Amino acid sequence: MYNAVMTYTTLFFDLDATLYPASSGLWFKIKDRIHEFMMDHLGLTEQEASSLREDYYLQYGTTLDGLMRHHHVDPEGYLKFVHDIPLEKFISYSPALKEILTSLPQALWVFTNSDREHAKRVLNILNLEHVFQGIVDVHALDFEAKPHPRAYRKALALARIQTPSKCVLFDDLSQNLLPANELGFYTVIVNENNLDDHPADIHIHSLLDLPHKLPMLWKGED
Repeated sequence: MYNAVMTYTTLFFDLDATLYPASSGLWFKIKDRIHEFMMDHLGLTEQEASSLREDYYLQYGTTLDGLMRHHHVDPEGYLKFVHDIPLEKFISYSPALKEILTSLPQALWVFTNSDREHAKRVLNILNLEHVFQGIVDVHALDFEAKPHPRAYRKALALARIQTPSKCVLFDDLSQNLLPANELGFYTVIVNENNLDDHPADIHIHSLLDLPHKLPMLWKGED
């Protein structure tokens, strides 16, 4: 037995499809907006835009990184366009989630490949705007986002953490957890699907599962 509250001092949470369920449809709407942006600005068909988005996403971690590298796309215009969505149609406040997150004794941070304005809008609708100590967004990462290893080191520096093993990362994507594993984070994949194979230390379907799946964060039990 050990004191996990002392072991884990900082919890990093991805934003989209982690703080709210992927089944809400919001992340799929964001991807539709990305396709629309690429069709409008690059003159692509929907199929071409979808294929190129996937290529850039896999190669660079974000579509925006690929668009900036190869097409000199203005990142601010891109971010404003793809997040111009009525969020309240997709996500809503969960009192149970807020109760869980506010009860955690660690410092909580948002660690997202999105921008701060989108993150703040999401947190406002979820009524979680005062729960997190800070937001590490794509601007803070100088557009070198997860899963680039430097993104994690920048997040640690911003949170003033020198020992990654004192941190937990919650993310819905396996590729974003691999570099965190290598640095020594405890990793949690948050995914509604049943996963047979993943790189995380533990899989949960929702953050609402935290008290049941990770009671050590409160009780200090292994």
